[in-house]
Amino acid sequence: MDFEKLFPRYDSKGIETVTSAYAIAEEALKDMKRGNGALFIEHPLEVAKIVYEEIGLSAECVAAVFLHEATRFFPETDIASAKFSQDVYTMVDGLNKISTIKPKDTKLEAENYKKLIVSYSKDPRVTVIKIADRLEVMRSLEMFPKSSRERKVLETMMLYIPLAHQLGLYNIKSEMEDIYFRHAEPEQYRLITNKLKSTEKDRQKLMTQFIEPLKQRLSDEGIKYKLKVRTKTALSIYKKMQKQKVPFEGVFDVFAIRFIIDCEEERAIEHALCWKVFSYVTEEYESDTKRLRDWISNPKPNGYESLHITVKNREGSFIEVQIRTKRMDDMAESGLASHWSYKGIRHEETLTQWLTAVRRALESPLGSETDPMAAYYEDELMSMPTKEVFVFTPSGELRKLPAGATVLDFAFDIHTNLGVKCTGGKVNGKAVKINEKLKTGDVVEIMSGKNQKPSQDWLNIVVSTKARNKIRQKLSEAEFKKAADGKELLARRLKNWKMELDDETMATIMKKLPYKTINAFYAAVGEGELDVTDVKNMILEAQNSEVQFQEPDKKQSSGMQSRQKAGGDDILVIDAKNVRGIDYKMARCCNPIYGDDVFGFVTRTEGIKIHRMTCPNAARLLDTYPYRIQKVKWSESPSTSNFQTGLRVTAALEPYVINEIMDIVNSFRASIRMFNVTENERQSTYEISMKIAVPSNLELDKVISQIRNLRNVIKITRM
Repeated sequence: MDFEKLFPRYDSKGIETVTSAYAIAEEALKDMKRGNGALFIEHPLEVAKIVYEEIGLSAECVAAVFLHEATRFFPETDIASAKFSQDVYTMVDGLNKISTIKPKDTKLEAENYKKLIVSYSKDPRVTVIKIADRLEVMRSLEMFPKSSRERKVLETMMLYIPLAHQLGLYNIKSEMEDIYFRHAEPEQYRLITNKLKSTEKDRQKLMTQFIEPLKQRLSDEGIKYKLKVRTKTALSIYKKMQKQKVPFEGVFDVFAIRFIIDCEEERAIEHALCWKVFSYVTEEYESDTKRLRDWISNPKPNGYESLHITVKNREGSFIEVQIRTKRMDDMAESGLASHWSYKGIRHEETLTQWLTAVRRALESPLGSETDPMAAYYEDELMSMPTKEVFVFTPSGELRKLPAGATVLDFAFDIHTNLGVKCTGGKVNGKAVKINEKLKTGDVVEIMSGKNQKPSQDWLNIVVSTKARNKIRQKLSEAEFKKAADGKELLARRLKNWKMELDDETMATIMKKLPYKTINAFYAAVGEGELDVTDVKNMILEAQNSEVQFQEPDKKQSSGMQSRQKAGGDDILVIDAKNVRGIDYKMARCCNPIYGDDVFGFVTRTEGIKIHRMTCPNAARLLDTYPYRIQKVKWSESPSTSNFQTGLRVTAALEPYVINEIMDIVNSFRASIRMFNVTENERQSTYEISMKIAVPSNLELDKVISQIRNLRNVIKITRM
C-alpha cells in the first residue's frame, strides 16, 4: 500500500505512523469479510480516506481508525509495542468504548447518545472520526441485510446528521441526508432528483444571464472569481414542499448562485472584496434586505463565513446569491478542520479552536439555547419520521412498525403464535396492556398466556397489516369451525322437519340478518346466538312470500365504455416551434394522466412519448438522452378525454371488499376497463389489479383515497 500517494500531505513521520497502524489492522482483520465478500480492511481504509480528504484530520487520527477496528474485534491485539503517541491511544480507547453502545442502551435518543460519546471520549476528534465512519457505512448501505440497513438509516437520521450539521461538516451532512432520503422515500426522491435533472439547463442559463451585466465591472476592478450553482439537496427541497404545501415548482430557493473570490488570505482584504461584490450585485438587481445574512462580520460559531442576499432579476425570478472567498468556501464545505490543511501547513491554533467548538457543541443539547449553533439552524434539522416507529426486542433487535402500533402489533411482528397468545407486555420494564401504543426507542417484552385467544376487538387495537391479517385468519378459522357445527345442526333439524334451504331462500334470509357472510350465519347457529327455530320460521316466511329479486343493472356494474383517445388540446409542447406537428403518445410504462408531473421524450419512430416524472425509466432517459428530452405541460383546463391507468390493491380475503372497490370507482368520474382478482391463500389476501379510465389525476386521487380508507384494504399502489 503506497501511503505517500494516498496521504501526500503528511510528512515522513505521519506516513510512518499510518503505515504501522495499517499493518497491525491488516494482520488482525485478515480473515474478516464484509457483507459483499470484500475484505473487511477496506472499511477502515475508506474511513481513513474520508478523515484525510474530506475532513482534513491528522495522521494520528488516521492511525486511530485502523487501530480501533483491529482492537474492537480482537482486544488482545498488541498496539502498545508500536509506541504511538498518547493521543492515538486516547482516541482508540474512546472509539472502542463508543462501539460497545447498543441500540437497546441508547434507545436511539440523540441527547443520551451524545452524552455517552462525551463521557467515553477525552478527545473531541473521536466524534468527528465516528461521523466519518458512519458516512462510509451509509455509502456501503446496500451490502447490509434489510433489518440492519433500516437500523443504520434510522441512527444516521437521528444522530449523525444532526451532529454533522452541528459541527459544520455540511458536505457530509448533505450526503448522508441524500442517502437517507433515497432509502426512506424512494418515489419522492426519484421525483425530485429527476426534476432537478430536467431543469439543470434552466439553472445554468439563469446563471449566465445573471452574471452578464456584472462581468465588466468585476473585470475592471481586477476581481478574480469563480461562479458556481449550489443546488439544495433533494431532502431539503422535499421538506420545503411539505412545509409550504407546494409542488417542486413552488420552491423558489431550489438553487443559489455562489461567488467564490480568489484573493489573499488576509481578513481585511477578504471582507472588502466580498462587500464590493455585494454592492455591485445589489446595484444591478433589486434586493430583499430582510433576507440579508451577514456571516462575514459575525461568523457562525462553527466558523462559517459568507454573505447571503436574495435578489430579483428582470424576469421577476428570485435568486439567492452567496458571496465568499476561496478560504471561506473551503471551510464551509469541509468544516474548520480543513483549514490547517488548506496550504499543506498545520495551523495548530485554528485546529484547536475548532476542536474546542466540537467539545462545546457536544456538551450542549441539540437546538437548545446553550447549543452554539441553535440560532443558525433555520429549520434545517431533520425531524422524526411520522409514518413509522422503531422499537427493540430485549436482545436489541430492531423492529419497524407503522405509527400508532401497539404492544399487540409488536407481538404479531415477532411471531404469529406469540401474537395470538399475547396478554400484555413490558415497555421499558413497565407492565402494560396489549393496547399500549409504542414510541420510537421503546424496548418491548411480550407476555403470553396459554388460554388467550383473539377476539373481534383486537382488530380495533392493531394498525399493522400483518397483525390485522393474522387476527382475521385466526378469527376466520374459529368461525369456520363454528360454522361447520352450525351447518351440521341446521341440516339435521331441517331433515327432521322435511324442509330445504335453497340459495334464493338463503339470500332472502341473509337480507334480514346482520351477518355479512353465510359462514357468519352458520357460526351464529353453531354458537346458539341464532336459534334454529327462528331460522325455520324465516324459511317458511320466505317461501310463502312473493319476493322478486331484481338483477343488477349490467350496464351500471360493468362501467365499460370505449376509451376515448386523448385529444390534441390535452397537452402542449412548449419551446419547440419546429416540432409542433409531431404526434405524441402516453408512455405505457407509467401511464401518465392529466395533471401528473410529466416530460416528453422524442422517440425515433413514434413521435414524442409522455412520461411521468416518477416513471421508473425517467432517471435513465434524463441521464442518457438529455438532448431528446422535451418540456411539456398540460393545457390549463382539463379536457373531456379519459386517460387509462392501472391500480394494484391488496385486500383482506373478504368477498364483499371486491364490490366495495367497484362501487367506489363507479361513484366517481371513472370507469373500470379491466378487473382481475387473484387469491393469495398464504397471506389470506386478494391481489387485485385493475385498469380504470379517469379524466385527471385529481379524480384518480379521490378514487385511491376512498379505496385506501376501506377497512379491509391493506395497500393500494398506482401501476
